[in-house]
Amino acid sequence: MGTLVGTVVAQLPSALYRVRLDEGPVVVAHIADRVERNVVRLLVGDAVRVELSPVDGGRGRIVEKVTS
Repeated sequence: MGTLVGTVVAQLPSALYRVRLDEGPVVVAHIADRVERNVVRLLVGDAVRVELSPVDGGRGRIVEKVTS
């Protein structure tokens, strides 16, 4: 599945984030290793691009922080 854009609505324990996608649903996502290595800080309200899991549509991986 492709990537979707959403907004971080909450930081959760264990380096997880709750993200509201622009299409409406809320998913739980972790940061991809590539993003983590570049020391990207995510705060509530940041726009991010998320890849959804093909197995569980409620989980995903944050692949980049979207800048305006």
